[in-house]
Amino acid sequence: MLPERDERLVLAVDLGTSGCKCALVALDGSVLAWAFRPVALHAQGAMAEQEPLDWWQAFLGAAGELLASAAPRRGRVVAVCCSTQTEVTVCVDRAGQAIGRAISWLDARGAAAIARRARGAFVNVEGYGPLKLWRWLRLTGGAPSSTGRDLAGHIAWVRDEAPALYERTHKFLNALDYMNLRLCGRTCATQDSILTAWVTDNRDVNHVRYDAALIRLLGVDADKLPDIVKSTDIIGTLLPAVAQALGLRASTPVVAGAVDNSAVAVGAAVADFESHLYLGTSSWLGAHVPFMKTDIRRKIAAVPCAVDGRYLAMALQSTAGANLSFLRDRILYHPDELASDEEHPAVYDLLNQIAARVPPGARGLIYTPWLFGERTPVDDPRLRAGLLNLSLEHSREDIFRAVLEGVALNTRWMMEPFAKLLGRDPGTVTAVGGGAQSAVWCQIMADVTGQPIRQVESPIQANAIGAAFIAGVGIGALRFDELTRLRRVRRVFEPSQALRRLYGDKFADFKEVRTRLAPLYHRLNAPRASAP
Repeated sequence: MLPERDERLVLAVDLGTSGCKCALVALDGSVLAWAFRPVALHAQGAMAEQEPLDWWQAFLGAAGELLASAAPRRGRVVAVCCSTQTEVTVCVDRAGQAIGRAISWLDARGAAAIARRARGAFVNVEGYGPLKLWRWLRLTGGAPSSTGRDLAGHIAWVRDEAPALYERTHKFLNALDYMNLRLCGRTCATQDSILTAWVTDNRDVNHVRYDAALIRLLGVDADKLPDIVKSTDIIGTLLPAVAQALGLRASTPVVAGAVDNSAVAVGAAVADFESHLYLGTSSWLGAHVPFMKTDIRRKIAAVPCAVDGRYLAMALQSTAGANLSFLRDRILYHPDELASDEEHPAVYDLLNQIAARVPPGARGLIYTPWLFGERTPVDDPRLRAGLLNLSLEHSREDIFRAVLEGVALNTRWMMEPFAKLLGRDPGTVTAVGGGAQSAVWCQIMADVTGQPIRQVESPIQANAIGAAFIAGVGIGALRFDELTRLRRVRRVFEPSQALRRLYGDKFADFKEVRTRLAPLYHRLNAPRASAP
């Protein structure tokens, strides 16, 4: 006899850089319906910002559409839980109102402010004073990024360069914290949303707390930092006005939720050492582990996450799917005199079809996917993308294949130190994110990395599914140790042994390209002095 289906639903919110997606997710992980609203990014030079009000309006629009079309299901919603982009800083006043725009994870204005705080008086290691770096690594498992693109960089920039804004700021919040404030009125941060402020002692993952010395090192007033809660904590119920706008009960609990990489990990692979690969605009390898550990040279760390008693080991790739959107928006359909007025076809589906008929190896083409520099296994913002070995014999079909293979080669590159940090072979890797919808790309990933790739049924919904699972644990309906059995697998792609040597040689060439071209990229992309 089949068990009775659990009718309870979670309104899962997935707020990314491109917009807000809302989904109704059952506690078994099935996505019943979803809706999306785009959000604008305002970028110029080192500045990148978004309007917090745009996030909220996108949420109300997507959730409103979703719940209106699924009106009979409203009464089954038992929790609201968010997963959001991270390393985003919102300054809010005492009334909980955002002061100006949010500082995006793409914003690099804090680089100089962090450099001032990180460097030592006499000796420096990659720009960090040894004692400061030791303290950050020992307590947090990481350190502020020299790019200034994390919470620490944003807060330092506001403190140094926008003193009036700093004085008006009651709390510094991440995007997740801001959404939770708007949902239930509580000002708090989760242990993963506050992580990259680098002011917490993370050595006991069950009791992440602020460290006074790290707060002084950042130069922020301690009372401007929010209280820390766990991802599975119920932090309140929907504010009456929000509940009325959505047509939900005001008693609906709000579960604290998680930033995107933590939520994806819960939706993809929650067991210890079980690896997953997120293929979105950016990309990362991740796995839950029972220890805090850092590989400072390769920029890999195991840090607090959404799962109780566990850390999340992560290796980050700056651009993955962004290479395909660049190809679509800047090459194939760039709005200039060559562009037609015709609607764009389903570009990614067509790219997959085309790439599938090109021989493995892309007829000798090598693509390096460093459109925005790289993070792992080298933290080098001056690297750039390139297409090498192009000849008259090639066509754009070969270029399409080379782009997919280039991202896969970069994944193999960061998989080597990732495996060392885990202390074992990554094994079968669960692929999630928009790129994981492609069977062609999953097979390329398997062939290039040599690892089996597990494709789940709803890879693009991994954030929402992870948020729903976190909510399920928060309300006591689920346990983390039973989530693996709820995972729905579409297919496992095995690596081809016949292609092992071809991709082994190509991987060696890929790494040599970086070694040889890095000095050139450093010269070409060095900061230029301002004109007098």
